[in-house]
Amino acid sequence: MTIHNDIEEIVFTKEELQDKVQQLGEELSREYKDKYPLVVCILKGGSMFMTDLIKEMDIYLDIDFMDLASYHGGTESTNDVKILKDLSQSVKDRHVLFVEDIIDTGRTLEFLIKLFKTRQAASVDIVTLLNKPSRRLVDVDVKWTGFDIPDSFAVGYGLDYQEKYRNLPYIGVLKDEAINLS
Repeated sequence: MTIHNDIEEIVFTKEELQDKVQQLGEELSREYKDKYPLVVCILKGGSMFMTDLIKEMDIYLDIDFMDLASYHGGTESTNDVKILKDLSQSVKDRHVLFVEDIIDTGRTLEFLIKLFKTRQAASVDIVTLLNKPSRRLVDVDVKWTGFDIPDSFAVGYGLDYQEKYRNLPYIGVLKDEAINLS
């Protein structure tokens, strides 16, 4: 038995993900040409996406990482956003690009946008691989989106359920029994 057996369906294949990441990287290269952005990966889920994305960006950039918690081990986002790891550099007068794996309620990004405005970032934009518009509770301006996804619990390509399934090379939906057994 392998982790692939826990997947109900594959929503986006490895090849579809690669094509979309390349397209987004080209768009971001045009947008940020001459801006020297700070690309901020939201850990842990965004790590695979960001790693592949910056390889497609033919510009000068810096990278940094933040680790935030809003799920606290479950399948539902909470109202409580906690910073587990903050940036290691200042964002003052920098063009910041947040790289997210998935945007669900929007609460985490709302929190980050407000925070980075107080830290005096020159601009704050968002690129996400996956977007769940049906789950949005707060309005956040997501400038670049890879794919819209229905309201199902997706895993793979960095997305997890209880720290499992991040290493799947595709995005899939877990079987109900995998959620109940994990």
